[in-house]
Amino acid sequence: MTTFYFAIVGTNDSPLYEAEFGAQREENKYLQQFVVHAALDLVDDAQFMTNTCYLKSVDRYNDWTVSAYVTPSNARLMLLHETKSEDAIKSFFAACHELYMKTLLNPFYQPNAAIQSQTFDAKMHTLAKKYLL
Repeated sequence: MTTFYFAIVGTNDSPLYEAEFGAQREENKYLQQFVVHAALDLVDDAQFMTNTCYLKSVDRYNDWTVSAYVTPSNARLMLLHETKSEDAIKSFFAACHELYMKTLLNPFYQPNAAIQSQTFDAKMHTLAKKYLL
């Protein structure tokens, strides 16, 4: 079973939400965070080269690929994965963006604050099962 690491990174480069889908390996947790955070500079460069939100794969590290999606508000959705299914990843990002927008519309949520909602987490895992696993 493959591993997926997903993060929503706010406009001030701090992680708003992190999740790991699939086979979870504790020894790779910090390495995955490091690889995704290192790819942020590449995302910043790539977002001005295209007029779409989905940037496809922006970086590679060993067998892992980092795919990115930039929202109009400049929040970055980052996915570290081993498989190469562009259509499924693009659909996953679109669904995650919609869920993130619904969270932003909540009057009790402060923009650029960590998302700690258990409902949000459950819906993210449902989306991962639907599109990635």
